[in-house]
Amino acid sequence: MTTTRRAALKLLGATSVAATAGLAVQTTGSQPAAAQTGAPSGRVPKGLRPGGELDQLIADMAARDVFSGNVLITHRGQTVLARSYGMADKARSVPNGPDTLFGLASVAKLFTAVSVAQLAQRAKLQYYDTLGMHVDGFPAEIADRVTIHHLLTHTSGLGDFFGDPGYWDVARTWTSVQQVTDGVGQFVRKETLAFPPGAGSQYSNSAYHLLGEIVARVSGQEYHDYVREHIFRTARMRSADFYTLPQLREDRRIAHGYYRPEGSRDRIDNIDEQIFAPGAFATCAQMEQFAHALWEEKLLNPAYTRLTLSPKLPGLPPPGPVPLTVFTGYGPGATLAGDRWSYGHNGGASNGAAAELVFYPDSGYVTVIMSNYEIESIRGIPGLARKLIVEQG
Repeated sequence: MTTTRRAALKLLGATSVAATAGLAVQTTGSQPAAAQTGAPSGRVPKGLRPGGELDQLIADMAARDVFSGNVLITHRGQTVLARSYGMADKARSVPNGPDTLFGLASVAKLFTAVSVAQLAQRAKLQYYDTLGMHVDGFPAEIADRVTIHHLLTHTSGLGDFFGDPGYWDVARTWTSVQQVTDGVGQFVRKETLAFPPGAGSQYSNSAYHLLGEIVARVSGQEYHDYVREHIFRTARMRSADFYTLPQLREDRRIAHGYYRPEGSRDRIDNIDEQIFAPGAFATCAQMEQFAHALWEEKLLNPAYTRLTLSPKLPGLPPPGPVPLTVFTGYGPGATLAGDRWSYGHNGGASNGAAAELVFYPDSGYVTVIMSNYEIESIRGIPGLARKLIVEQG
């Protein structure tokens, strides 16, 4: 997603998933629209349904202006709960709605990971390939030791180009996608390793930028064009795309980010702080489609779907109402809660973006949460949704 200096330290990612009819209520602000027809399975817990515990939490957060955005929960392709609150563009009085495009932040790393898996499936690359086999400009201690596996699992030792000295001053001068790609690449090539590859774990936006470079080099297509053709088109994510700053200013479908400056009671639009860099934007429904396309093996064959989703590296579980065992996969995180596996990714920024996609292939649930407020704006929603899904038995 397009980002700013203020978001650099808290940014969870910027590398460069429509539900069918079900029992749902779509709201804008606090006024519900007409309910859709066709009830989902009776096994859906009441707490997930309209008027349930989760719905009440979201409504309360929106009423207190803590949350602004969309929430979509589906079960086996049927909508269980769909909610929209707040404004996509306050200056133009455009409300958030089901067709609003939200910045995906680090959730977009899923597109990079699936692109790599598609190329591996076609034998265009291998996960043990070293960085130097596909891109140049690195010293031997990086080029010959860092592998695609390391890049995907955040074990390369590389860091975060957003925090590199001088990055923001230079980034403000970029006016084309190629300038952004080349410019970010130059900063990443100046980084040193925080630890030997495979000897530690450090979340790395720089690593995923390099995976995008590898996708472009191996496929022969510009990275964003590859994702448009092989992921967005296949998953039928029609308006999902990589939008640049001029488009963010003009396109009424795109939610502006809002945040409170330190010491202020009011949120401001972050549009004047943005840089040109293209960011991934999609609707909740499109991300739900992406989730189904991934686990239903429409994007990858069965073997590479399992390879992408399977646990690779254990991690520390986040606090929440359900005890979790978490792992890094090849892009998606894999989480075990009780006897339920789920997969997904989250992301956001301190200046007005939060997103989370989680899907449960065994039970058929998908939860998509998107906000155009600070990343803290969704706190409590994902944990309660997971608790209700897992505890239904």
